[in-house]
Amino acid sequence: MNSLDGIRVLDLSRVLAGPWCTQTLADLGADVIKIERPGSGDDTRTWGPPFMKDAQGRDTAEAAYYLGANRNKRSVTCDISRPEGQALIRELAPLCDVFVENFKVGDMARYGLDYESLAALNPRLVYCSVTGFGQTGPYRERAGYDYAVQGMGGLMSITGERDDLGGGPQKVGVAVADLFTGMYATVAILAALRHAEATGEGQRIDMALLDAQVAMLANLGANYLVSGKVPGRSGNAHVNIVPYQVFETAPAAAGADGEPGAGAARDHIILAVGNDGQFAKFCEVANRTELAQDPRFARNQDRVRNRAVLVPILEDIMKQRPKAQWLAALEAAKVPCGAINNLAEVFADPQVQERGMVDTWQHPLEPQLRLVASPMKLSVTPVRTDLPPPLLGQHTGEVLGELLGRTPAQLAELRDRKVV
Repeated sequence: MNSLDGIRVLDLSRVLAGPWCTQTLADLGADVIKIERPGSGDDTRTWGPPFMKDAQGRDTAEAAYYLGANRNKRSVTCDISRPEGQALIRELAPLCDVFVENFKVGDMARYGLDYESLAALNPRLVYCSVTGFGQTGPYRERAGYDYAVQGMGGLMSITGERDDLGGGPQKVGVAVADLFTGMYATVAILAALRHAEATGEGQRIDMALLDAQVAMLANLGANYLVSGKVPGRSGNAHVNIVPYQVFETAPAAAGADGEPGAGAARDHIILAVGNDGQFAKFCEVANRTELAQDPRFARNQDRVRNRAVLVPILEDIMKQRPKAQWLAALEAAKVPCGAINNLAEVFADPQVQERGMVDTWQHPLEPQLRLVASPMKLSVTPVRTDLPPPLLGQHTGEVLGELLGRTPAQLAELRDRKVV
């Protein structure tokens, strides 16, 4: 049994924010019916390379991007731009608990699939719209996408190296505005479902990428509103704690004499000294105990004031040993530190492996397909582990037959008319 057994989701979203939300609901056991455009499907089906390989090592039509955001769903093709397709969605809506869409503001009303139209058919329906800027406001009709929202929402103003060190605005390496919005949408849907179960009343949820991005400014947003001071970029350093940043270490590869090889790749670690006692322990590990006694560096407030003097000294010290030696010694001394792993190192990490963060599926084109697993671990109602739908429209006949009673002949007619 799964937590959301019995909940059915009609998913008209594509790309990332909406599909991330519905994937989470599907992980928890909801029956997610993913509505896709006949012939092409979700845009991300073609967003590659990389594509999954077939047995001969050739690219298939399965983009890794799509596979990473659509597990545990059923794929149904339906052309909602046509009256016959719109009619199918209106037939399905009363049989569903949740409706998710991320079309432009006004598109769903044009198709007769807006909240008011579907709520008239199913008053219990939880209807979630995901857009860049929401259903109200001066930007409501703009197309909103993650990169622009990271900029507009302030995240890029606080991400990246300091300007005086040659830095500039920097986006995050994954589409976090989309992902934030997908997770907030999931929480909102679960809350609305609880209300619907208690009262029989559905509701509309208006989720905007910009809103979610502003909310995720967290303490920095609060800092600005309380102080009126605009924070800037600080790179990998902490504005209030020293040393609390990334340091380069000696290369890992060894030369002929056993010393780190000059041509080896650069390595880095995070050193996160949070108090004066930890700094003293670090100095012991580094064989530089005199630094902890130096009045310029003994207290954190002194280290912050003398950052420009201390950090270059530490940079030279950290380059004297490889990453693995530093990590082992610092962890043994209980000095907070961490590796900066590439993705190969992430998925080889024993902790990541022990936590089961990679699932292996038997895909029709790849019997050992490895993808990132859900991080949710429930003791009684475990998450589902079904494949992303391998084929576009794979479940069209199954869903329309099961829920709407369409016969094989009726399905064939819909296919011939390219409605599905």
